Amino acid sequence: HTRYGTVTGVQTCALPISKALVDVEGVSEVYSVSGPYDLLAKCYLDEEKDAGHFVNKRIQTLAGIRDTQTIIAFNAFS
Repeated sequence: HTRYGTVTGVQTCALPISKALVDVEGVSEVYSVSGPYDLLAKCYLDEEKDAGHFVNKRIQTLAGIRDTQTIIAFNAFS
C-alpha cells in the first residue's frame, strides 16, 4: 500500500527537511503543500513493514520535523 505522510516543520524553510525526506529509503516523492502542513511525503512500503514504526523511526527523527500525520492509500482510481 502507498503511505502518505504530512509533515510540519519548525523551520521557516521546508527545503532542508524536504531534502532529508527524499533521502529516506521508502520515500518516493516530497511535495510542498498548502494548509496546516508544510510537506507531503509519498512513501512506498512493503506489505510486511509497519507504517507506524517507519514513521516513528525514519521520519519523526529527522531534524526540523515537529509533527506528522499518516494516511494510508488502499486503491487508486483513475
